[in-house]
Amino acid sequence: MRETDGRTLSRPLVCLAAVSGMLAVSMGGTPAAVAAQADEVQVPDLVGVWNGGFSARRVNGPNMPWTPENFPVLNERGLAFQEIFDEAIAPKYDCVPAASPALQYDPYFMEVVQWPDRVLFRYEKDDQLRTVWMDGRDPPLNEYTVQGFSSGRYEEGALLVETTQFVFDIAGFDDYNGIPSSQLKKVTERYWIEGEELRMTLTVEDPLFLREPASYTTRWLPAAEGYKLSSYTCDAEEARRAVKFMVPRYR
Repeated sequence: MRETDGRTLSRPLVCLAAVSGMLAVSMGGTPAAVAAQADEVQVPDLVGVWNGGFSARRVNGPNMPWTPENFPVLNERGLAFQEIFDEAIAPKYDCVPAASPALQYDPYFMEVVQWPDRVLFRYEKDDQLRTVWMDGRDPPLNEYTVQGFSSGRYEEGALLVETTQFVFDIAGFDDYNGIPSSQLKKVTERYWIEGEELRMTLTVEDPLFLREPASYTTRWLPAAEGYKLSSYTCDAEEARRAVKFMVPRYR
């Protein structure tokens, strides 16, 4: 538990009370009747601004967070897409934001807010806001987005998040290796507190391009007191400027 101020110390209790209320409503009982079950939830205190910059972990690149030990094993389709990939067609040059599994490792800060029915992840990178629904709702039919649909639950002192319903992305795996991702992509994240650090293990599955799931583990450090997320803007014309200096793969 991070003992930074009185509000921080009270947050797990507030979250626990909220969980008790939700359980009571869903089970038709009272908060007192489900208090024991709520205690077993072990809600972790993830609230705050977290530093994911270079002081917290190694810089991302072609071999980080994917190393020879955990590099994704591509199937024939994935290898074929990677072989024909041309950097100039990467969606980032059209201001399309990064998505999982790359977004979480980009060297920027993020902010976490825990509410009774949802957890919010706000990223400096691309000014993205992800909502993790904690109320058991089903994904909306035929709704696929860059960040997908996320649902979560608390288990053994950790937050577990499952995200599906991504759009197809020619560079949806990361910014460096030219690996695509499909609408079959599923990303699972597990967040927990270890000492003063926020830890996460991420696993990505995509049977259209991967032979097997691929995973990495990373960390964030507490941001300096009073730190506010910086604004992030992408000018479409400026973003395309770099493409003009690229040697095209195909003529």
